[in-house]
Amino acid sequence: MITGIRPLLRGSTYAGALFAYGGALLSLPLLPFAMLPALAWQSAPEGVRIAVVLLLWAALIGVTGLARGTRRALIAGTRRLLGLPLPDPASAAGTDRWRTPLWLLLHVALGWAGALVSGVLFLMALVLPGGWLGAEAELTLSGRSVRAADGWQSWVVALGCLLLAAVGCALVAGALRWLAPRLLGPSSAERLALAAERERKLAERNRLAHELHDSIGHTLTATTIQAAVAGEVLSADPGAARAALRSIEESSRAALEDLDYVLGALREEKAGTAPARTLADLPELLDRLRHAGAVVEPELSGDWAQLRGTPSRAAYRILQEGLTNALRHGAGGPIEVRVAVGPGGLELGVANRMRTGADAGADAGPGAFPTSGHGLPGLAERVRLLHGEIEAGPDGPRQWRLTARLPVRLSA
Repeated sequence: MITGIRPLLRGSTYAGALFAYGGALLSLPLLPFAMLPALAWQSAPEGVRIAVVLLLWAALIGVTGLARGTRRALIAGTRRLLGLPLPDPASAAGTDRWRTPLWLLLHVALGWAGALVSGVLFLMALVLPGGWLGAEAELTLSGRSVRAADGWQSWVVALGCLLLAAVGCALVAGALRWLAPRLLGPSSAERLALAAERERKLAERNRLAHELHDSIGHTLTATTIQAAVAGEVLSADPGAARAALRSIEESSRAALEDLDYVLGALREEKAGTAPARTLADLPELLDRLRHAGAVVEPELSGDWAQLRGTPSRAAYRILQEGLTNALRHGAGGPIEVRVAVGPGGLELGVANRMRTGADAGADAGPGAFPTSGHGLPGLAERVRLLHGEIEAGPDGPRQWRLTARLPVRLSA
């Protein structure tokens, strides 16, 4: 019993009924246009003229549903007044456009039916008590009649009319809530479009996350080490300290360019051109590591100028991540960097001395670098997208090696 009357006590029930009645009222401006042919066709029977008016009125309401922006406005109103979590419409196929006109027609029909029935019942609930305005009600069932005029009978009938009016509001609101997900919710084509859009955004966010991890992570690692070096040699060797500080400034400026680009893309602003660091920038990267106190032994062969576009940018990021890991987790000693460009493709390698248990225990402390665990998986994904190969792991008891092979097309 309580469960049955609970919808009649909710404000959302009457908000939904008002939504239906508002749709009915908004259809009134179209009625005069639907009446024009009937007014001009005076010789037709009255029933035919009424049917023509109703058909033209329904057609005009349906055409309104095809207008651009109508569906979006209807979804916004449905979310606010019916409390349904409908997503914004996506670009749907043309076969799905009929759902908005159908919703409008049912919305208007339910609004007019609910308004007429609930309005009549509510008016009866107002005028029946005490026979106000001479009103009285008579109910006939199986040849027996019950008349409610003055007295308590009129009050009982008035209360029943009021209850039926509330039930009518609940039925109208419930019908709209049932119809809205089916006609205003995403269709199969829209679900595919929404899924594709979510996948595109996720891929873009993952790409930006890789960019931040590769560039900002490397810069912070290098500048932390460079700042420590500058602090140690500040008194004994001011020139080396100044060189380390200059390297920190250059690294920070490069990181700010990367950060501005990523933040612009995340804010959905018109992002600038992405910083296009390629293998041509590798000497600068190696110099920053040397300023940080690292010993770098490059082995470079081939003509870098023959490389173009994405492979060269990806190669720079792979080497950058490998060098960052060597600075963070290596046990000191020289870092070997190998770049070989040839007809068989591009080969990249970074090798460094690996920490043993004693090294790890000695280095643990405030200066230890945390790790996110996303660097190598990100590199593997980057290489896979370029149809290359990558290997990373121990190479003997004391060495860690990262190698990657990318297929490249050399210019003539």
